Amino acid sequence: MKRNSMDMCEGPLFKKIVLYTIPIILTSVIQLLFNAADLVVVGRFRGSVAVGAIGATGSIVNLIVNLFIGLSVGAGVAVAQGIGAEDKEHVHRTVHTAMPAALISGVLLTFIGVLGSEQFLEWMDTPGDVIGLSAVYMRIYFCGITANMVYNFGAAILRAAGDTRGPLIYLSLAGILNVVLNIFFVIVFQMSVEGVALATVISQLLSAVLVVIALMKRQDACRFQPKMMHIYKRPLLQMVRVGLPAGIQGSIFSISNVLIQSSINSFGKIAMSGNAAAGNIEGFVYVAMNAFHQTALNFTGQNYGAKKFKRITRIMLISLACVFTVGLVLGLSAYIFSKPLLSIYITDSAEAIEYGILRLAYVAVPYCLCGIMDVMTGLMRGMGSSIAPMLISIIGVCGFRIGWIMTIFQIPAYHTLPYLYISYPISWSATFIVQIVAYIIITKMRNRRYAINTKS
Repeated sequence: MKRNSMDMCEGPLFKKIVLYTIPIILTSVIQLLFNAADLVVVGRFRGSVAVGAIGATGSIVNLIVNLFIGLSVGAGVAVAQGIGAEDKEHVHRTVHTAMPAALISGVLLTFIGVLGSEQFLEWMDTPGDVIGLSAVYMRIYFCGITANMVYNFGAAILRAAGDTRGPLIYLSLAGILNVVLNIFFVIVFQMSVEGVALATVISQLLSAVLVVIALMKRQDACRFQPKMMHIYKRPLLQMVRVGLPAGIQGSIFSISNVLIQSSINSFGKIAMSGNAAAGNIEGFVYVAMNAFHQTALNFTGQNYGAKKFKRITRIMLISLACVFTVGLVLGLSAYIFSKPLLSIYITDSAEAIEYGILRLAYVAVPYCLCGIMDVMTGLMRGMGSSIAPMLISIIGVCGFRIGWIMTIFQIPAYHTLPYLYISYPISWSATFIVQIVAYIIITKMRNRRYAINTKS
């Protein structure tokens, strides 16, 4: 087995899952540090209003980008299943379909983001003293979104092949550059949100270049040769079948988050600042848990392709136990140390810090429930079933939150931030229960179909 690959279909699962997941966690943390560095630098040198301006863009950026990021999930599943089935030609064609798909997605996103930034922010009821800065940040960010797409598609391919160390190294280098440029633009050139946005774009460009070089240097079916880029029908359809529902789910998730962000905006810019800082801290907990989602996705994909179904059940149990433990420990830690952590982001408003503590109490502490929900989604997608987890998540999470905002939250006595935040853990719990039932049904259907094909 090559150094930058992992055989997910043989050997002890617990050890391999842990070794595979740790680099993903570190990679995701570094990626999140892009935004954290933006908030910390601009907060310390330009104030809490600038922090709120950047924080107000998060939900709408995710809404626009997630639909296309879902296609990278589809590419990863297609590659993983192809590797498990030892279908080198399919893997080769998937790689060379994925990269032009990334470029096309990036160009489309650039036009949408640059032209529509201010309108999107107005629809979210972003306060007038924040919207100008938020629009500037978004426009610059979307000018570099193609690099972000290339990195995500490339990293998905590498992880499907078992390489999680490469993306870690590339994001580490890009993260260092991002921090240096943040300081340089904001302190030396006295720039505000435009400086940190520009730093993020440049650092994302570096990570994209590095991941493309890594794919070009591979000596297996995942090797990328730019001259051979082509949109192949079968890989594209597989990417769309798995990735489009994932992207739709991500976008609709973002719609519910946009509604929640709009509700938070109604409490004023101080609440927005505290919420943005707390949300960034929660992000570190989330990416640690989401790493197990990616692990479950790729391990399941390879074993599904190899027809090793019994290992998938073990992958599920190990992944659920790991993500619950990690989420519980990190979520509690975020709340216990909430005040000093929030003080890193906010230095000019004790009230904003209190708002941040409030969010961490209701969202970060039970975050482990979100983790087990995401792992179940990864398992089902790894088996090629993407519509079922999409529908369950849309109804269980997004539908519930939207309904909550439209009903319970509108009652004057319940029109408070605690009653807004409590919708998160309730929706996670309900969705996970339904996912377990769906997984059992999908597994039985898969076993029945496999038995029929084997007999024939």
